[in-house]
Amino acid sequence: MTKNTKWLIVAVAALTLVLAGAIIYITRQQSEIKGMTEEFDIQKSDLENEYSQLATQYEGYNKMDFHNDSLFAQYENEKMKVQRLLEELRTVKSTNGRRIRELQKELATVRAVLRTYIIQVDSLNAQNKRLRDENQNVTQRYNEASQTVSQLSKEKKNLSDKVSLAAQLNATEISVSGLNKKGKATKDVGKMTQIMINFKIARNVTAATGDKMVYLRIMKPDNDILTKNRMDLFRYENRDINYSCRKAFEYTGEEIPLTLYWNVEEYLYPGDYRVDIFADGNLIGSRSFKLEK
Repeated sequence: MTKNTKWLIVAVAALTLVLAGAIIYITRQQSEIKGMTEEFDIQKSDLENEYSQLATQYEGYNKMDFHNDSLFAQYENEKMKVQRLLEELRTVKSTNGRRIRELQKELATVRAVLRTYIIQVDSLNAQNKRLRDENQNVTQRYNEASQTVSQLSKEKKNLSDKVSLAAQLNATEISVSGLNKKGKATKDVGKMTQIMINFKIARNVTAATGDKMVYLRIMKPDNDILTKNRMDLFRYENRDINYSCRKAFEYTGEEIPLTLYWNVEEYLYPGDYRVDIFADGNLIGSRSFKLEK
């Protein structure tokens, strides 16, 4: 073997070693790159899941939860931002590790912002609940007070009605008699020239004293009222009605007898009649009587 041949063999062996080393290095590099790519794929997939969950959380609230238009507008902007970042993450290459890491940092930021909004929403809702509860309590107290006032008003009215009723005059011992032209009592309607009505105003210390007027209405069997003039009217229950006769008297609170007369100047026929007595705008007594032929 010549000297040149030996050097050739040595050179070939050295080159073989270099090529073998290069192949091993390249193989390792490819293996590392593949491992990194797989790791980036996993990171990207996990990051997509986290962004999707966060987007779902953002969708969990609506305008009614915020009770504040300005805060809700900021929330909507952040929700759209999460959607944009999620779309970008879905399109970014797994090998773009720098951008994936940036998106990881962005995820932490938007997640922190969401927590801030949740705290504010919870605070606002708690405050609104307190206000609703207070309003409900105020409304309940108002209703209870209104019911109490209404009940007191009813009781006051009932008491006032009782007092008014107790203060009314009362006609007692009412009697009706027919008189002939000699002033003698008669039951024959054809001979009557007068109808005499006797009664007493009962004692009442609660009634108002002073000058008063008593009105009588004599009702015929056909329910028409005996009256000398259709303009003879007095006020009763917010309307004007006819009276047959009237008489002024002074009331002192003690019992007082009264007598009124109706002069018979019209044809009277037998049947059932009634006399109603009024004073101070109230009906204070009634008596039915019969006229015979």
